[in-house]
Amino acid sequence: MSLFLKIIPAWIFSLILAFYLGGFFTEKNSTAIGDKYPTGESQNKQQSKVDETVTQSTKLTPSSTSLTPKSETRKSQFSIDATPPLPPNLIRIMEGAGIIERMGTYLDAVRAMDRSNVQDVVAAFEALPKGYGRHLEMKLLMRSWAAIDPISALKYANDALDEKSERRFGVSEILAGWANEDPNAALEWANKNHSGENPGDNPLLVGIIKGLAESDLDSANDIFFSLPQGNARWQASAFLAQKYSSEGTQEAIAWANRLPPEDNRLKESIFGQLGSRLARNDISGTADWAKSLDHDRASQRVMDNLLTHWVSQSPDDASKWVTTLENQEKKNYAMKQLTSRWSLVDPVATAEWLNTFPASRELDPVVGEFVNRIAGRDPEGAVGWAQSIIDPENKRKALKKALQSWERVSPEDAKRWKSQNGIDQ
Repeated sequence: MSLFLKIIPAWIFSLILAFYLGGFFTEKNSTAIGDKYPTGESQNKQQSKVDETVTQSTKLTPSSTSLTPKSETRKSQFSIDATPPLPPNLIRIMEGAGIIERMGTYLDAVRAMDRSNVQDVVAAFEALPKGYGRHLEMKLLMRSWAAIDPISALKYANDALDEKSERRFGVSEILAGWANEDPNAALEWANKNHSGENPGDNPLLVGIIKGLAESDLDSANDIFFSLPQGNARWQASAFLAQKYSSEGTQEAIAWANRLPPEDNRLKESIFGQLGSRLARNDISGTADWAKSLDHDRASQRVMDNLLTHWVSQSPDDASKWVTTLENQEKKNYAMKQLTSRWSLVDPVATAEWLNTFPASRELDPVVGEFVNRIAGRDPEGAVGWAQSIIDPENKRKALKKALQSWERVSPEDAKRWKSQNGIDQ
């Protein structure tokens, strides 16, 4: 009993000290950040100016397609009714806790974020190490802040975030969140604040396209197709490729067929991305698409990714499909790519499949690829396959590759074979 009475006063004193220190440090952080990025009454005045600008804005899409803002009364996706204020020790938790506790506490803070506590959440974010390691936390912060006051969020991103590793990502996430709330106002800001030499190649539009792709894919697509050839179009295409591939095979193919025909580099990249994504879930549909395409570099990227996924699942089915291709140039390319992948998994089955075709100049590149793949594991067998190549120059190159591998593994046997076959030393 006496021990219990001695502990109680010490325990109460510790609690009082903890609450005092928590309030002191929170107030200190709030003051420092609030000076640059005001909240409360001063921020309300700032937001009223933004609201006035938004109200006066007109149709702003580059493609002249009207973007209808969502309801102005809609609450942020991060807001929660009747959420208690942030705990005063938030900053200390963010600085010292393990990753699970830290992320849980930070997520609670972002959910509770409003005009009165923006500075606390920003202070918690700034307690994290700078760089790519905090991009997830940054995305949560910027998306939530964009729903409250995008102008202040953009000012913070441009003033406080590292230009090399964080600023572009942060600005993009703010604009993506703003575009979900009010796309016309976000577009107006992006068009006014682009300082590049080419007005059309505006990297700020990438974030808007990213945000619209999450909620209004048609509008995102309209802006994308209005962009000139350049970095903005290139960066935005990745978001749309990801989104359309999740919509389904036919939707993705229809979008890919609308890509600007003059931008071969973009087309090749996007076809490759879609081929990889679609083949994961729809081998048959991707195979039909690959078969229907003209044989060019873009269609080759589809073929490459299709066969990569197909060989890992059913190389026999892939080999049967390849033999049905009517375009001989496309068929030769497909056979070479299939051989390259299949021989790494099952060289014996690959050899059996190749033996079903008669030797020909059209088959020479395929056999040469097989020699390259097996030379390190079976150099003697690779020498035998190299001898079946008809074209003299292709045969010489394949035989040289196989013999070099054989000489590393068994120099005496390789020397003996070269002597018996009249190959110069």
